[in-house]
Amino acid sequence: MSPDPVAPFIARWSAAQAAERANYQLFLSELCDVLGVDRPDPATDDTAHNSYVFERAVTFHHRGSTKTSTGRIDLYKRGCFVLEAKQYATAKSRAPETADLELTLAHLDDHAPKAPKIARGTAAWDRAMLEALGQAENYARALPADEDPPPFLLVVDVGHVFELYADFTQKGKNYLPFPDARTHRIRLAELTRPEVRDTLRAIWTTPHALDPAKKAAAVTREVAGYLAELAKSFEKHHDPKDVAAFLSRCLFCMFAEDVGLLPKDAFKQFLDSIKEDPGAFVPLVEGLFEDMNQGRVSGLLRKKLLYFNGGLFASAKALPVNGTQLGLLRRASALEWRHVEPAIFGTLLERALSPDERHKLGAHYTPRAYVERLVLPTVLEPLREEWSAVRIAAVTLAQRDTAAALKEARTTVRQFHERLCAVRVLDPACGSGNFLYVALEQMKRLEGEVIALLHD
Repeated sequence: MSPDPVAPFIARWSAAQAAERANYQLFLSELCDVLGVDRPDPATDDTAHNSYVFERAVTFHHRGSTKTSTGRIDLYKRGCFVLEAKQYATAKSRAPETADLELTLAHLDDHAPKAPKIARGTAAWDRAMLEALGQAENYARALPADEDPPPFLLVVDVGHVFELYADFTQKGKNYLPFPDARTHRIRLAELTRPEVRDTLRAIWTTPHALDPAKKAAAVTREVAGYLAELAKSFEKHHDPKDVAAFLSRCLFCMFAEDVGLLPKDAFKQFLDSIKEDPGAFVPLVEGLFEDMNQGRVSGLLRKKLLYFNGGLFASAKALPVNGTQLGLLRRASALEWRHVEPAIFGTLLERALSPDERHKLGAHYTPRAYVERLVLPTVLEPLREEWSAVRIAAVTLAQRDTAAALKEARTTVRQFHERLCAVRVLDPACGSGNFLYVALEQMKRLEGEVIALLHD
């Protein structure tokens, strides 16, 4: 059995220091060995054939000018990623204020005079990584028209961290921290975790398999199927509006327990506990709904619950269930609800209000991709273009490293935040609210980036 290559790789590269040009190709080649993927191919003089190479050439067309310039992507794999590599120094023990005065952004131009080393973990390092992301975005957009921007951007501090950003639409205009802003940064030592290596391996080989929308669509379609069956069986004896309201409350509980708004698996365990006694369902679940509406201690769950506003639980009415209906609820509750699109609640209500449509829920759930085709270009892309300009301006100000410049940088970011919070989105369809939900989610993701930069 061959020895595990991960530990020696981590030990070997943890000791490497700022020598980006000398180290990055060797580091990434050895990383490929650790991941069990092919190393990059030799480059040819025909750029069109350089689909997986170091130093892939791209042409920049400068706005307002006929002039062009050539840039080189550190590592490119067509249909997978653009990778921008840097290598900074491990911070030495010294006063933070002294470190910040000494550190400036480096590597903005490979041919520029060598700048002072940037120490990891400092504000200057955060700004440098952000600047590297900007470079990677520019490279992705500079690819030829017949090559779509890849789904991933990777920013690598050699021997230290990988930062992941994704845009599965492959429009190159909406790269977001992947999987989210809290966990998109992978430290070298985390390569010991198999799931981390699996994620990186997928970025190299099958990046679209990581698209959360695909899993969300699959789970949501399965949920929709159960809902269609439940709605059909309940509507034989109950008003469709009552059925929709009741199922919405049940679905919300399933969603809430998977995202931490209710104790984990609490609703699922409750349903499992009465599988032999469906008659106990109504009094117990109505008590739970009342507790959620009041935000008080639940006798059923033996926990202090949050207060759920918005009126969903203002009525605690529950419908009696038979064994088959309870079984469908139990199967639905066993799914991974954190992957379910919350927009399904609006879809459920819309179907329930339309006698011709309410039994077609499973077949008619609108995939998220369809919604994003309208929301992204009309709402998000203009905001992100504006944010890109604000981010560059703020980082440029922060580089001056004076109290006045930093104050102006923070003001610049805060003003954009206020502008973002004031945006109103109109959904003229007045349907289930799915378009509004997706717009809100995307704007909240953008807000997270704004707040993170303000913190930095």
